[in-house]
Amino acid sequence: MANMVDCSARVSTERAPSSVVRNAEPHTAIPVEPKTPKSGETDRLAAACKRALVPVLLCAALAIVASSDALYSGLLWLLTSAEAIIKTHPVSGILLFVVFAALSAMLAFVSAAVITPVAIHTWGEPLSMLLLWSGWTLGGVCAYGVGRFLGRPAVTSLTSTAALARWEDRISTRAPFGLVLLFQVALPSEVPGYVLGLLRYRFAKYVLALALAELPYAVTTIYLGASFIERRIPAFLGLGIVVVLFSVWAFYTLQKRLSGKG
Repeated sequence: MANMVDCSARVSTERAPSSVVRNAEPHTAIPVEPKTPKSGETDRLAAACKRALVPVLLCAALAIVASSDALYSGLLWLLTSAEAIIKTHPVSGILLFVVFAALSAMLAFVSAAVITPVAIHTWGEPLSMLLLWSGWTLGGVCAYGVGRFLGRPAVTSLTSTAALARWEDRISTRAPFGLVLLFQVALPSEVPGYVLGLLRYRFAKYVLALALAELPYAVTTIYLGASFIERRIPAFLGLGIVVVLFSVWAFYTLQKRLSGKG
């Protein structure tokens, strides 16, 4: 780039009248610093840490709710009321929870964390864990199906086009299973589902990566919810920090591998 600037300056000087040349200021090429590996590493780390901001703030807010007697009493009233309604319609309650969990795996603005405490209070930890994992897996399968069979117009109406553009060109149909598993672990479920569906990635490998990736998140989400309900604030914050750090590591590692540095 600098050489092109210097050449154009020389050509314009040769063709210009001498009076113009005497009055013209010399052209100075602006040096462009190449992006060093260190700066790329810093950018990846900054992007990974930025993703941790919202979960950290959410954990802090929930810890405040659990430590406040007034807020916690209101929460218990809501949980007890919801449990009474669900127990009068047990099958409908389970189906509604699974469908909501599936939608949270397809739509960025829907979160199963909102109703997870209700599930734990009503059904206990083991069943809630199974239902949440099943719902997330079902949602991921549906996201894949939308991408594969309904195509780009349907996908762009359900998720961010910027997210698709960012990852679609970096994952291929020949991506190894380990990379797809990391892709699934590092990002919200809807993004890998839509992207891999559009790419027509092999369904069996996708489902296996999806199920494996969602399992630890389902387990930790239920234990986080149980710690929150039981007001075990140190355990809640400690587990929350572990989940956030794991998510940051996964996202950073994914970017590093896709950039060819890992």
